[in-house]
Amino acid sequence: MQQSAYAIGGISILGINACGSKTQKDDENSANSSMSGGNENLPFRISLAQWSLHKTLFAKEIDNLDFARITREEFDIDAIEYVNQFFKDKARDKAYLDELNKRANDHGIYQNLIMIDGEGGLGNPDGAERAKAVENHKKWVEAAKHLGCGTIRVNAYGEGTAAEVKAAAVDGLGSLAEFAQPFGINVTVENHGGYSSNGSWLADVMKQVGMDNCGTLPDFGNFCIERGEGGCKEEYDRYKGVTELMPYAKAVSAKTHDFDANGDEIHTDYYRMMDIVLDAGYHSWVGIEYEGSTDDEYTGIRKSKALLEKIQQSKM
Repeated sequence: MQQSAYAIGGISILGINACGSKTQKDDENSANSSMSGGNENLPFRISLAQWSLHKTLFAKEIDNLDFARITREEFDIDAIEYVNQFFKDKARDKAYLDELNKRANDHGIYQNLIMIDGEGGLGNPDGAERAKAVENHKKWVEAAKHLGCGTIRVNAYGEGTAAEVKAAAVDGLGSLAEFAQPFGINVTVENHGGYSSNGSWLADVMKQVGMDNCGTLPDFGNFCIERGEGGCKEEYDRYKGVTELMPYAKAVSAKTHDFDANGDEIHTDYYRMMDIVLDAGYHSWVGIEYEGSTDDEYTGIRKSKALLEKIQQSKM
């Protein structure tokens, strides 16, 4: 999704095991394959992030309840990643969540995660505000459990020095992860702008939290640390950043914008990036997150899927 200042987005629930060693990662991948019915012979599996359709959704051309059907009928993708903005008032609406479950089941879709916005910053140095943010996210942990989707992505942003926000994020994420642990939910943090787009900084947050169910959600494109007039003023090396975050990864976001005549993404070397992902022992869901403007959303998603499938074949 779009980067926001001082955000540390990304919570994911892909199993209870800690990310870290390759053995732990392979155990988690095996568990996920069993959960989703996926083909364990694939080097990784492809999911669809709902933000890829945000323009269509905000225009009300489709509804959140349509997401599972569209994912299957239009793209033949097996798993989805929700964005809570599109069902903001439904976290405790059991009938609505049951309907999402029914529609996903009808179309053979695994509900992988929920991306959470608008519930406060888990890296806010103000203790009272941070505690409020933790409380606000609890209903989404429960909703994720109800949907069987193992993941919520949060924004752990905060304003202050790097050290101040880091200390606050360690506390906020740790508190939420403690709540989420009995639900089997892993709290994963995305590089999502500000300090969180510094891979070394975010990796150290994970080390300090030190909990089995708190990890990362590396995004291939969100490495702008500071924006200025006309674009990004300070950008972290994306390959270095993903390398630093993958030892803690519970989910992966395949950001795409533009493609060349061969179908390759022109901003990211996807073969190099997916080598980093696979070399870390990760073989689970890689979520398409198309944010381009040259192609319409449906075309961009199809091009993104074709690129990932091409890489899948090259690794088999």
